[in-house]
Amino acid sequence: MLIIGLDPSLSCTGWGVIEQTGNRLRHVANGQVKTDPKAPLAQRLVTIDAALAAVIAEYGPETGAVEEVFVNSNAQSTLKLGQARGVCLLVLAKAGLPVAEYAARLVKKAVVGTGGADKAQVQTMVKLLLPGVQLAGADAADALAVAIAHAHLSGTLARLGR
Repeated sequence: MLIIGLDPSLSCTGWGVIEQTGNRLRHVANGQVKTDPKAPLAQRLVTIDAALAAVIAEYGPETGAVEEVFVNSNAQSTLKLGQARGVCLLVLAKAGLPVAEYAARLVKKAVVGTGGADKAQVQTMVKLLLPGVQLAGADAADALAVAIAHAHLSGTLARLGR
């Protein structure tokens, strides 16, 4: 099963594709979609959509997972993040993929063992779980963590009837 994980952001959306065979995980690819901060919002969203559609077309994942929005103190930032996340959900749905959504704390708990893990801990565990992976950046590492969490949690949630 090929899984794509997405870490949405208006400035730099991370993506990561892994292959799950039973309990084994293998890194396939990862990257980041950076947008021009001077471009209009709509154009930045189009950039994210087009780039992720190309990734999906190239690697052919069978399912996708997206990190949920966390609410921060800046409402404008939260809204922009939500719009980028909406594009991520839409591009997966347009490709006909089943889409799962996970809170950041749940992703960290599934990958590191604690929901309060920092970015460095997440990156370290991603490298341990996917030996030889060359990370395209912190956002790509987060996206791979979302894919790994989905690989671990989707079977567990299915067994629990959720």
